[in-house]
Amino acid sequence: MVRDKKVTIHAVNTTYFVTGTDTDVGKTVCTRALLQAANQQNKSTIGYKPISAGCEMTDFGLRNEDALILQKNSSTSLPYEMINPIAFAQPIAPHIAASENGVKIDVKQIEDGLTHLQAMQSDLIFVEGAGGWHLPINGQQLLSDWVVEKQFPVILVVGLKLGCLNHALLTAKAIQQSGLTLVGWIANHVQHDLPYAEENINSLTALINAPLLGVIPFLDNVDEQDLSNYINIEFNRLLGV
Repeated sequence: MVRDKKVTIHAVNTTYFVTGTDTDVGKTVCTRALLQAANQQNKSTIGYKPISAGCEMTDFGLRNEDALILQKNSSTSLPYEMINPIAFAQPIAPHIAASENGVKIDVKQIEDGLTHLQAMQSDLIFVEGAGGWHLPINGQQLLSDWVVEKQFPVILVVGLKLGCLNHALLTAKAIQQSGLTLVGWIANHVQHDLPYAEENINSLTALINAPLLGVIPFLDNVDEQDLSNYINIEFNRLLGV
C-alpha cells in the first residue's frame, strides 16, 4: 500500500535507471509499476531494457518476457528492437551469453539505443538494468560504469526476502558513493509470507538515505494487475514541472 503523501523529489530529468539488489527481485514488476503510475499522471513514457538474457525464439526473433512487458506498458508505441536491442537466448550472465555467441556487448550499442529513444521526446524513460548493480557487460566494463558516466538518477528495487537488508544497504551505498543520485527505493514482496516484512521495510526506511517510493505486495497474476497505486511519486514534481 502507498504510505503517506506522494514523495516530492526536486530533480529535473527524463531518464531514470532502475536497478535491483540482485536478480529476480522484481525490477520489471517495479518498472512496470513506474510506467503505469506515470501514464496515469498523463506522462508519456518509454521502458528500455537494453540487455536481456533469457529469451524465446519466435517468428519475429528472440523475445524476452520482461522487455515485452515494458513494451506493452510504455505509452509510446515502439518496435521491440528499440526496447530491447541486445538479447540472448540463454538465461545466464549477459557477458557470458555474449561470449558463448561469439559477440561482445559494447556500451555504444546501449548508448545508441537510448539516443534513439530520447529523440522520441517522451516525458520519462525508465532504463531497466539486468541482474544487480555491478553487472559485467564484458571483460572490462560494468553496466553501472555506463550509468555513472551518464549520471542517471537511480531507483533501487529491493526484493523483500531473507538477506535483503545487507544487499539493499550495500547497493544503496555503492550507488551513492559513485556520485549518483539515489532517487529512492521500492520494496517488492517477492514471497508471500516473509516473516517480519514490515520490520524489514522499517529498518531500510531508517537506514537508506533516500525515500521509499512504493511498496508492492505479493500478488497473484501480477502481470494482469494495475500497479500504479503502489507507487508514491508525483511525477510533475519529479520532472520539476
